[in-house]
Amino acid sequence: MSASVTVRVPAKVNVQLAVGAARADGFHDLANVFLAVGLYDEVTVTAADRLRITCDGVGAGQVPLDRTNLAARAAELLAGRYGIAPDVHIHIDKDIPVAGGMAGGSADGAGALVACDALWGTGAGRGELLELCAELGSDVPFSLVGGAALGTGRGEKLEPLDVGGGFWWVFAVADGGLSTPAVYREFDRLTPVAPAPGASPALLAALRDGDVRALAGAVSNDLQPAALSLFPSLRDTLATGTEAGALAALVSGSGPTTAFLAADAESARRVADALLASGTCRAARVAQSPAPGAMVL
Repeated sequence: MSASVTVRVPAKVNVQLAVGAARADGFHDLANVFLAVGLYDEVTVTAADRLRITCDGVGAGQVPLDRTNLAARAAELLAGRYGIAPDVHIHIDKDIPVAGGMAGGSADGAGALVACDALWGTGAGRGELLELCAELGSDVPFSLVGGAALGTGRGEKLEPLDVGGGFWWVFAVADGGLSTPAVYREFDRLTPVAPAPGASPALLAALRDGDVRALAGAVSNDLQPAALSLFPSLRDTLATGTEAGALAALVSGSGPTTAFLAADAESARRVADALLASGTCRAARVAQSPAPGAMVL
C-alpha cells in the first residue's frame, strides 16, 4: 500500500449543453458535449487517523472542507463499498476556477475516488469507478474519463467522441459565483416548454474534423439565457472577448465563467489580455483541449 497517491484531474467546457424539461426526480435530461481542458486540480490522499480535507491554490477559501466536499464523499462512498474506514487526509491543490461552471468540484470527486482506489488497493475496475462517479454527481464521470464525450441522461451516461485536433480556449473568471440549481430554476422559468435535447450533428462533425471555425459556428448553451438573467454583467465579458477576436463566446456550463474559442494560441493570448485589460473579469486563463481524464501522477 502506498503512503500517498496524487491524481491530476481536468476542468471541462461544455461545447453544447442542450437542456430538456425538468424530470420527476428534479433533474433535467441533457445532451451535454464535454471537452476536457488543460486546467487541472491535483488531489493527494494520504493515510490518516480520520477523514479530513485541506485545500490550497486559486479560490481555496471558497472550497468546503467538510463532508459536503465531493472529494470527501468519494472517499466515504468507496470505503463503504469495500468495508474500509475512510481515514485519509485529502489535500486539493486548486487550479480550476471555483464555482465557475467548469466542474472543479466534480473533478476533485473523481480525483479522490481514483486516488483512494490506488491507495487502498481496492482494485475497482473502470466500470465500477464510473458507477460510483455517477452516484456522486452528473459531471463526475466525465472528470474521470476526460477527452471528449457526449453525456446523456442527466449528463452521467457517456459516449466517447473522436476529436481530430486541438482547440484553444480562454476562460474569463467572473467576480462572484452562480448556483447551478438557481440557474436551472431560472431556465425552467424562461423555458416553460423545453424540447427533447439532442446532440448537434454539425458540432460532432466539427470536433471529429478538428475544424475550429466549424466548431465556433456550432457551440451552444441552453443555460446561457438563464445565467445572463441572473448575472447580467456577463454580457459585457462576452462582448469584450468577441471584439478581441474570439471565434465564439459562451457561458461555460451554468456559469459564471465565460469561455472563448480562439483560432490559435496567439489569438487566445490576445483575447485573454483584452479581457483582463477590460476589467470585466477577475482572471483570464488560456488552455487547450482536449485533455486527458483523471491520471495518477
